[in-house]
Amino acid sequence: MSITVALDVTDRAKPPRAVFVPFRMGHHFGVPFHPSLQRRIIMDALAYVEHARISGDVHRLPITWAQARREGLELEAASLPPLTNRS
Repeated sequence: MSITVALDVTDRAKPPRAVFVPFRMGHHFGVPFHPSLQRRIIMDALAYVEHARISGDVHRLPITWAQARREGLELEAASLPPLTNRS
């Protein structure tokens, strides 16, 4: 099983099972502060291993980097303490 962000590399390596996430290199599990997305990627990959029928097939997750980043920024902002008035 491979979780990949580079389809060209995956096409050449031909792992028996692969899940493609359309994220930036090095961000295979999404963005910081987004544990639900990270868990979803892992759970989708495990489910794919169980249900995949064809060796070499690549499953594509239906999420974009922009969507993941936007959600991550919202979660990060919600976790920060409010700024105090410094006047």
